[in-house]
Amino acid sequence: MKSIFHNILSVSMAIVVLLSTVSFSLDMHYCGDTLVDVALNTNATTCGMDSMQSLSSKSSITKKGCCTDHKVVVNGQDELNTSPNQLSVDHQLFLTSFVYVYHSLFETLPKQITPFQEYHPPILVSDIQLDCEIFLI
Repeated sequence: MKSIFHNILSVSMAIVVLLSTVSFSLDMHYCGDTLVDVALNTNATTCGMDSMQSLSSKSSITKKGCCTDHKVVVNGQDELNTSPNQLSVDHQLFLTSFVYVYHSLFETLPKQITPFQEYHPPILVSDIQLDCEIFLI
């Protein structure tokens, strides 16, 4: 049971480290108020209105385009090295107390040895008190 718990804990910690270091960008293209395309780690494809604006730019009156691009960038963590010297005293105290309490959760009591566990008393053939006629008053 303890090894299964440790395996689950180690896999979940590895997933947390992986997800905290991954970076990605989300690119969205809107035409008016309508979402046309969403792309992950690439540029979103346009609706084609940009090419129509370049054709109409030859005229002296230019309109403002209805298309907008939004880009969301999520940067992952670059540094994973933290030494105990970089932690504050409160964090060090919490970490040491957590490790001590966690370790003491899985301590087991020593196995109690019963010396006469396999001993079986002899089968009584007759009642000795009745045979000898000895009774307590």
